[in-house]
Amino acid sequence: MAEHFREDNVAAVGVRLDAEHPDGMIFDPHQPQLRVTDLGVVRGDGIFETMHVLDGHVRKYDAHLERLRRSARMLELGIPPESAWRAAVELGLEEYRARGGVPEELMVRLTATRGVDGEPASDDPEYAGTYWALLTPAPDWAKADQAKQFSVTLLDRGFDADVAERAPWLLLGAKTLSYAINMASKRWAEAHGHDDVIFHTTDGQLLEGPNSTVLLVNRRGEGETPQVVTPVLEAGVLPGTTQGAVFAGAARAGWDLGYGPLTPQQLFDADHVFLAASVRGVVPVWRVDETEMAVDDEITEALRGFLAEDLPVSHPGE
Repeated sequence: MAEHFREDNVAAVGVRLDAEHPDGMIFDPHQPQLRVTDLGVVRGDGIFETMHVLDGHVRKYDAHLERLRRSARMLELGIPPESAWRAAVELGLEEYRARGGVPEELMVRLTATRGVDGEPASDDPEYAGTYWALLTPAPDWAKADQAKQFSVTLLDRGFDADVAERAPWLLLGAKTLSYAINMASKRWAEAHGHDDVIFHTTDGQLLEGPNSTVLLVNRRGEGETPQVVTPVLEAGVLPGTTQGAVFAGAARAGWDLGYGPLTPQQLFDADHVFLAASVRGVVPVWRVDETEMAVDDEITEALRGFLAEDLPVSHPGE
């Protein structure tokens, strides 16, 4: 099985899912795989999830698979069942074991597209598109991000807080392949001396980062438990798996939890600001635009500890 790959632990492992291989089929990700007419490529018509594997254990597995299903429902996109995705990831991990061992940290990206327009891959709607899992050792930038403090800029996302309910076809809150705006915003931030972005609506509600969730922590009075707050989902925020895991640990530790609506002023007034994402984990924000924010190592480690517990994730209304 390993003959298609270099015999080391730095090569990526690809696993394709289709009706003939519902448990996955290893492919060489360094060779062409997609047709140029695949709608995931030409229109961004698809969804994805990125998961973190630490010491061979997939973190927040259930939450990621549920969010994949949620995105698929929003796009009316048929995808393989959960068992197939799990089998594909396990096949990828087994490939690493056959080559000498699973790296300490891996990124796993699950991708589903609508496939080629007018040419379904199968009569079975669960396998009519194009589906694969890509396992990659955590890149250097991801490891560097885990250890740094972030400077962020606030950017207008270009819609108001009610648009997600008013215009569901905009797919706000789905994790789609259409990430051009997200990437453009990060380039804008970097060109203006920042590491990342926090979006807000045109009418002044905080949203999220291009690929992260926002957490605000308030210490409050002496003897009181801290509070951790995140923007409300109804404004079009993607349900954060990392945020959900942190909240689960924080709730068990007795912290108070809060869910938006939040304004930029509440961000500036917060004791501490954090970004949370699957591979990056929880990272502190030291500057928002030109305003310096307090960074506290004790609070940072507490949030990372909550995440490390890997508790079941839930969000309001679920």
